[in-house]
Amino acid sequence: MGKVSSKLTVYFDEPFWVGVFERIDDGNLSVAKVTFGAEPKDYEVYEFILKHYYSLQFSPAVATAVKKTIRNPKRMQRDVIKQLRDTGIGTKSQQALKLQQEQNKQERKVKSREQKLAEAKRMFELKQQKKKEKHRGR
Repeated sequence: MGKVSSKLTVYFDEPFWVGVFERIDDGNLSVAKVTFGAEPKDYEVYEFILKHYYSLQFSPAVATAVKKTIRNPKRMQRDVIKQLRDTGIGTKSQQALKLQQEQNKQERKVKSREQKLAEAKRMFELKQQKKKEKHRGR
């Protein structure tokens, strides 16, 4: 069984606070996006992770390179501060989110097409029935 690592990035995307969950499993990156609304407190984020992590809809996996490094804790802390100053999310994450968005769009198209065809068939049957009733002289 491979190593799984997760990362949560919370940032302000006008007008809402957004959280991006990144999950790397066997060199494949999957991403899920959550809109929090108002700025979440640390305990609210922690509670959300505990309650809703397993119900998140992650995007399809995108291959990514995973580096295994042991880092100095001070260096790690500086990097965290730098990430907090920067806005936005990584390009791999954006690609994964875009891929998920495209898949959802295709699913919606298929569903709406089926609904339109079913409605058209129903209307056609209704017209045919009315035509038959008129023809019978009622």
